[in-house]
Amino acid sequence: MFVRIIIVVMDSVGAGALPDAAEYGDLGADTLGNIARCHGGLFLPTLASLGLGCIHPLDGVEPAGRPLASYGKMAEVSKGKDTTSGHWEMAGCPLFRPFPVYPHGFPAEVVDSIEALTGRKVIGNKAASGTEIIAELGEEHLKTGALIVYTSADSVLQIAAHEDIVPVDKLGAIARRIRDEICRGEHAVGRVIIRPFIGVPGRFVRTANRHDYSLEPPAPTVLDRLKAAGRMTIGVGKIGDIFAGRGLTDSHPTKSNDHGMATLETLVRQERREGLIFANLVEFDSVYGHRNDCHGYARALERLDGQLALLLPLLDDRDLLVITADHGCDPTVAGTDHTREYVPLLAYASGRPGRSLGVRATFADLAATVAENFALKPLPYGTSFLGEITG
Repeated sequence: MFVRIIIVVMDSVGAGALPDAAEYGDLGADTLGNIARCHGGLFLPTLASLGLGCIHPLDGVEPAGRPLASYGKMAEVSKGKDTTSGHWEMAGCPLFRPFPVYPHGFPAEVVDSIEALTGRKVIGNKAASGTEIIAELGEEHLKTGALIVYTSADSVLQIAAHEDIVPVDKLGAIARRIRDEICRGEHAVGRVIIRPFIGVPGRFVRTANRHDYSLEPPAPTVLDRLKAAGRMTIGVGKIGDIFAGRGLTDSHPTKSNDHGMATLETLVRQERREGLIFANLVEFDSVYGHRNDCHGYARALERLDGQLALLLPLLDDRDLLVITADHGCDPTVAGTDHTREYVPLLAYASGRPGRSLGVRATFADLAATVAENFALKPLPYGTSFLGEITG
């Protein structure tokens, strides 16, 4: 049994279109592969040594002859391609009914309820890029105090406001009430998100004070089981938001990939209790994928590769490091939305030879592996690959 399992989710780093990708408008999506081609090859020596090139053909990343990690890829069975459903499925709770989406904006009853609750007018109310909508409506917001409400192809209700007009704590309180009182039942979006910004017309900039208010998973997750069994369950990045704080013994929000990796390194050095450290690195998605920035995405992957090279020597034979993703967000395809893709799976255990884990039928195989390792009651979904790593 491993004493610690450390999961690093490279948010949106997909590994090729799933068989049903056409149903989501994502035929041909391949976040890793297309970035590698667009960038003229990727320099990822650490991930290559772990076996990334054995999972998926990548320009610049050769398949390792003797990979240090076990390797494969996972398919999503949840009906969606978003952060919430991807993480819930990883934790053993697939979502078979998709969250509601609003490509043409929210219905009148939602808008009217927000205005009645806040005493502020709603402007925007459409699917839009976050940076573009504050450029378009930020000046009106400054003059009127109206809330900029918008969505995307994902199941989200986003609220943008200037920090001088609606302070972050007040905006968070508004979002919490919208989550609890309005976005329920048929309008139960996956996440209500605050998007604070600063600056002046023509130079508005979003700040790092984003916060997500998610639904709670509809069934127990492996996090719940671990916590109930007295094991540590530490969330890094937006893990606490994604699971609405449930099942975690501790949470460390972060403001960037670098902050996330620095936090993770500190925890690995200092925290020796038995249990799980679960980290999300959001900037691949939020900064590069959604902005169609192929080269920025490539450089961020290469930066992570160097940080992993510093993390691996901190692990010993009592640790299992799992590197994966939650969906795709191919910056080279039309549009700026998530893409329906397989996700990579690398499972590194110091001193154990890497083996092929094949194509896993569901992200929930990860939760099943965690449950088996810590001798927890099996979850309804997923097949453990623990024996394939340790056998």
